[in-house]
Formats: sequence, structure tokens, C-alpha cells
Amino acid sequence: MLTLYPEIKPGAQHRIAVDPPHELYVEESGNPDGIPVLVVHGGPGGGCEDYHRRFFDAERFRIILMDQRGAGRSTPLAALEGNSTGKLVQDMETVRSFLGIDQWLLFGGSWGSTLSLVYAQTHPDRVLGLVLRGIFLCRPRDIHWFYQDGASRVFPDYWEEFEAQIDPAERGDMVAAYYRKLTSTNDLEQIQAAKAWSVWEGRCATLHPNPRVVEHFGHPHVAIALARIECHYFMNKAFLDDDQIVRNAPLLKDIPGIIVHGRYDMVCPLDNALALSRAWPQAELRIIRDAGHSASEPAIVDALMRGVEEVIARTGQSAG
Repeated sequence: MLTLYPEIKPGAQHRIAVDPPHELYVEESGNPDGIPVLVVHGGPGGGCEDYHRRFFDAERFRIILMDQRGAGRSTPLAALEGNSTGKLVQDMETVRSFLGIDQWLLFGGSWGSTLSLVYAQTHPDRVLGLVLRGIFLCRPRDIHWFYQDGASRVFPDYWEEFEAQIDPAERGDMVAAYYRKLTSTNDLEQIQAAKAWSVWEGRCATLHPNPRVVEHFGHPHVAIALARIECHYFMNKAFLDDDQIVRNAPLLKDIPGIIVHGRYDMVCPLDNALALSRAWPQAELRIIRDAGHSASEPAIVDALMRGVEEVIARTGQSAG
């Protein structure tokens, strides 16, 4: 089984101003002349993590991490103003142009798969290939599954703590109820709701309980951005038309892809990946039998690293 490459430090770090008040954090590591690969993080609002650099051979890849608007090291933290799917696609193009890249590989999971797919459907000529994990189509039923009725029946003990933040009279629409708290002028109310929202996701993300993942999701810096931005997007149907990604899948026909999805993914159930693979037959679907949603699970790591090599082999690309 493949494991992550050794730890590396970024070789270059950039602050890129986009629409005010947003400024993006972007970093590069690995080989400056290598195959460009953009890590498209989850959430929305999740931010990149240091271990994301380690999915790629630093001698062969130019590894680019970008924190999306309001997330991670981008500023202002957790900002909702001007934060939408279309704006994030524009930001990716701004970063690509800033770095002087003609085409790049996109490596995204969960919301990162959503954004990668929308970007690829908008700019197919700029995408070498797609390596995607934990497909999230952002359909209303996908949001309903995790935040209203579905995962709540698999993890009823965790759900009780998530639900406890909300008055019983408001529990018929948990996303709307949380949105009111997450946009409150009361900072304490905001952070309490944010931690409950984020920890619920962290607890459900792995097949086996993983305290490190839960601790990361519960960190105030991570939780406030993840919860506020996710809730903002879900209140707005992720700024997508109904079934937009599947309907536009024919636009991906010339792009090689690998889809990696844990069979026991309770955050983004497997039917997301099946719907995408049926609409995009050029991509290969790998169902990982002993995994949930998280990119850090060993079998997911192995499948993603193999997927990167397979997609690059299909493109015929090599380091500069």
C-alpha cells in the first residue's frame, strides 16, 4: 500500500488580491519545472493542510496549494461577502494566470471535487486531468442527507450533540437554523455553533474513530471558517443549478479522470460518485471498500496516489 511522500516545506508563498476584501494565500512546493498540480480543498471553507503536499513526488510535480476565499490563511477569515462558486472558479483562473501555468492537474476531494468539476466544465482546455475523492454533487438531497435526515440515523449519538444547539421548534430546517446562529452578532453564539457544526462533520468523516481528525475540525480557526462558509453555500444551493454537474458532464469527455470514493462514506454517500461516473464514462471509478470520507484514511491515500500516476500516464506529461 502506498503511503504519503516525506514532509516538505513550501518553496514560494504568495498573497494574491482578488475582489475586495479578499486576499488569497497560495503556495508552491516541489519542482518549479514539474507537472503543475492544484490541490482543491474541501469545505467550502476547509483550507489546505500541510499533508496535502505529500500526495505528490516533489521531484516531478509543481505542487500548488490555494486557500479559497475566507478559508485557511486567506483573509479575511470566514468572510461571506463575494463568496460563491463562480467567484472561486474565477480565483482559480487568477491563480493559474499569476503562476504562468497553461494546464494543470486538479486534485480535489469532497467540496474540492465539486469545485474541480465546475472549474473543469468551465475551462476544460486548462485541465490536464482530474483526481477526485469523496464526490459531492451538492444536490439538495445530498445536503439534506447530512444536515437533516440520513447521516443522523447512522450516528444518532453524534447527531444529538449537533441538534442540541438548535431550539426544537427550529429543527425542521437545520441549515437555516444554524445559519442564523453563524451570522449572529453574538461572537460566542457564533463560535459555539461553528464548533458543533464542524465537529459533527469531523466525527462522521472516517470509517474508524479518529481523534486527530475531530481535533482538527474542532479547532476554532478551522471551525469558524468551515461552518460559516459551508452554511452560506448550502443556504444558496451551492450557487449551482439543479443537477448542474451531472448535466454538464459531457464537457469533461476529453479530460482523463480517476474517481476515488469510500464505500462507507457517510458525509457524501456513494450514489454521488455513481451518478457522476455514469455521466462521465471516461473516468474510472474506484470504490474503496474499507474507507469512509476522509483523505487521510490509508486506503484512500493509496488510491489517490495511484490515481495521480495513472492520470499523468494517460496525459503523457513529464517534469519540465
